[in-house]
Amino acid sequence: MKQTILRTASAGLAMIAMIGGLPAAASAEPASVESVVVTGSGAAFGTPDTLEASFAVETNAKTVGDALNRANTATTKMRDALVRGGVAKADLQTSNVTVSSTRKEDGPITGYVVNQGLTAKIRNLPKGGALMSAAIAAGGDASRLNGVSFAIEDDAALLVDARKKAFADARKKAELFAREAGRPLGRVIKVSEAAPGYSPQTAYKHDFAADAPVPMEPGVQRLTATVTVEWALDTPKP
Repeated sequence: MKQTILRTASAGLAMIAMIGGLPAAASAEPASVESVVVTGSGAAFGTPDTLEASFAVETNAKTVGDALNRANTATTKMRDALVRGGVAKADLQTSNVTVSSTRKEDGPITGYVVNQGLTAKIRNLPKGGALMSAAIAAGGDASRLNGVSFAIEDDAALLVDARKKAFADARKKAELFAREAGRPLGRVIKVSEAAPGYSPQTAYKHDFAADAPVPMEPGVQRLTATVTVEWALDTPKP
């Protein structure tokens, strides 16, 4: 009899333990939060400190080999001129090489054209114009300049400034909407950010004579930040 009682008590304890281990009943869903969602933008301005120039050479010849040799020779001269001017080899990169044929209407192939690109990052902007002129002169009449762009290499401080202005702009809008709705502005619920934007830089493409000067005007670069912020709307105090 005692054994039966003990087993029953043990079973009861086990049952209690099982009940205690069961998950609590699902709580009621939280009430939806009334909120206002706004988008703010901010801009910061800085002076570019790097220049990226997209050089190229274009050569023509009766054979592919001859056209390639001419292109390689011109490109090597351009690269050497840039290195002598202080451009690091790590800042030079072959960007594109194409070989195409020329024909007279639907007749046989009459020759070949080779285009070979060379991209250079120039960090010494005061020397940028002279470096580009030297590279173009070194490559001769085969030289091409397909485009130029300016950038701020370390834009972290500018981005922080633009983000602060964007958030302040969003808060100003949210405060306006909350005031017009007769509600106090509450806590921030969510913040999301779009990719930072940079003002477009004018790029140009031109064929230069060997002794043509290259004008330089880096101007000012504009960095923009855009944030979307959700604020809770609190209940007005009685």
